[in-house]
Amino acid sequence: MSLRSNVAPFMALDVLASATRREREGQDIVHLEIGEPGAPPPRVVREAAIAALDGRRVGYTEALGRPSLRARIARHYRDTHGVAVPPERIAVTTGSSGGFALAFLTLFDVGARVAVAAPGYPAYRNILEAFGIETVTIETARASCFTVTAEMIEAEHCKNKLDGILLMSPANPTGAMMRREVLRGVCETCDRLGIAFISDEVYHGLTYGEAAATALEFSAQAVVANSFSKYFCMTGWRIGWLVLPEPLIRPIERLQQSLSISVPFLSQIGAEVVFDAQEELQAVLAGYAKNREILLNELPGIGFDFLPADGAFYLYVDISRFSDDSADFCAKLLDATGVGTTPGADFDRLRGKSAMRLSFAGPENDIVAAIRRLTAWLR
Repeated sequence: MSLRSNVAPFMALDVLASATRREREGQDIVHLEIGEPGAPPPRVVREAAIAALDGRRVGYTEALGRPSLRARIARHYRDTHGVAVPPERIAVTTGSSGGFALAFLTLFDVGARVAVAAPGYPAYRNILEAFGIETVTIETARASCFTVTAEMIEAEHCKNKLDGILLMSPANPTGAMMRREVLRGVCETCDRLGIAFISDEVYHGLTYGEAAATALEFSAQAVVANSFSKYFCMTGWRIGWLVLPEPLIRPIERLQQSLSISVPFLSQIGAEVVFDAQEELQAVLAGYAKNREILLNELPGIGFDFLPADGAFYLYVDISRFSDDSADFCAKLLDATGVGTTPGADFDRLRGKSAMRLSFAGPENDIVAAIRRLTAWLR
């Protein structure tokens, strides 16, 4: 067995497996552990996929994606952000996860130093470590709204040269969003210092106030990752995209040709039309906003401390009043109440033992039931 496979588990998926097993055994489970929309993909997506199966060949596509889909994604940036992105700079990927693997392999050699934020999405570190890339943790704090700034990046780079940095906005697990001036500063600092910047924008569209800015507004060198999984409700279709600086296009294409040949045809068909489902998608977002409001109103009374999420569909909750071992706390919570949550240790190896993540992407009934069960268990 290779040392590359010895990465940390993705706790959210471990909790999901445990919760699902209990569900099969007859226990009534409320799923707040997994970052997945509770809504199905929009009707136009399902209809397009079904129509494509009617006697049509389902085969390979171009390695970087169907030209019509790449053009539609480019139009999305023009319409949403006012940014002109040539379709040639867009690579369709097998979810954002496949995009990260391609970007890491293209940008970094073994031993490169890449910074990530804590708390932050655990798969970044796991993929980087599997590729032999050193991860550098930039600790964020509640006092600064869990945001990494240009000054923090430059300070870390001065201590020991960074080859890259990967940041998400809105963020998982905190829901924190980088303000425009902060994102501008990060882009300009990375460009000036020669640090490769990967901007994870998979939760764009899911905000509860100010809209999220894209790094493409401030840098032509940034690599932007996005996905059809979150706002577009297409998790199981496993499709996302990268926006690339011109020098990376052909290297990414070569890697994609060998690693996956192409992204599944039917997923590309569905992704191309999902941009036309805005009314349905906005209704889903309104449901998240209502769930968020319920949690903001009810959790403090139970004894949880947290910052309101600017975006995404999570709350990162301080559980220190009840426990200093989030894995144990979440396991006992699932066992006693049937409420699945994710331990904060999944997102922050140093300080996450005093936190847990709650996803509010499911139906309102689940949120209400979770509040009721938490209240009864902890009071």
